[in-house]
Amino acid sequence: MELLFFALSLGLYLIAAVAFIAHITSERALAHRIALIALTAAFALDTLGVVGRLRSVGITTALSTFHDQLSLLAWLIVGLYLGLQWRAPLAVLGALVTPLAFLLTLSSYIVFSGADRLPAELDTAWLPAHVAPAFLGYAIFALASCVSLVYLLHERQLKAKKRGRFRLPSLETLDDLNYRCVAWGFALFTIGIVTGSLLAKAAWGTFWSWEPVQVLSVLAWLLYAVLLQARSIGWRGRRAATLTLVGFALLIVSLISLNVGLPHGRSFG
Repeated sequence: MELLFFALSLGLYLIAAVAFIAHITSERALAHRIALIALTAAFALDTLGVVGRLRSVGITTALSTFHDQLSLLAWLIVGLYLGLQWRAPLAVLGALVTPLAFLLTLSSYIVFSGADRLPAELDTAWLPAHVAPAFLGYAIFALASCVSLVYLLHERQLKAKKRGRFRLPSLETLDDLNYRCVAWGFALFTIGIVTGSLLAKAAWGTFWSWEPVQVLSVLAWLLYAVLLQARSIGWRGRRAATLTLVGFALLIVSLISLNVGLPHGRSFG
């Protein structure tokens, strides 16, 4: 049944993406309403799918499979964006978030392989304690990356003295939102790294094993740490936006190497 919910949400994510793009290019209020209704409905169906999946296979098994991780990431990103919409409506972000959610959900649907057996060493409370904050951090970093893309687009338009086809938030607003997203994402990702090390210790007897996922995750963590520290001395704007995108790219490569490039018995979410 959860696959039906995911399939329906996939179609609604596509409708929402088209409607958001139509809204920011034409500024038609109807397109914006359709986009929000479709996205809210997709999130609701996605929620039913995620809950159903967790109930059918268990939280630890669900959090350890690639397709469930992709689905969870899409769900978290959309939930964060909808929460942001209540405080500061940013339709232009919706035009980036919804295609991203669609691609993640589609990828999850394509690679779905049922319920894989969880390695005995990973069947521990440390797994959800690691995955939950780490993936929430991923979702916040994804939102920060969307904000960064909007910032770079807006800055380019201003430097070219060219009026865009749609209105964008000020650079200051986008830079501040990027900072807040990175700060929250960094805090949660730090918790995820610490609990991931404790999981590795419990499972394999060592906190660190130089696996690609660990190296890439720490590199991303260091990059975000440098970014947050550099902002205190005025390093923001385009450089901050660019580093945010680089950090998220490292996280994506880390997630792929975790689920594709490593032996299954040594991978964890």
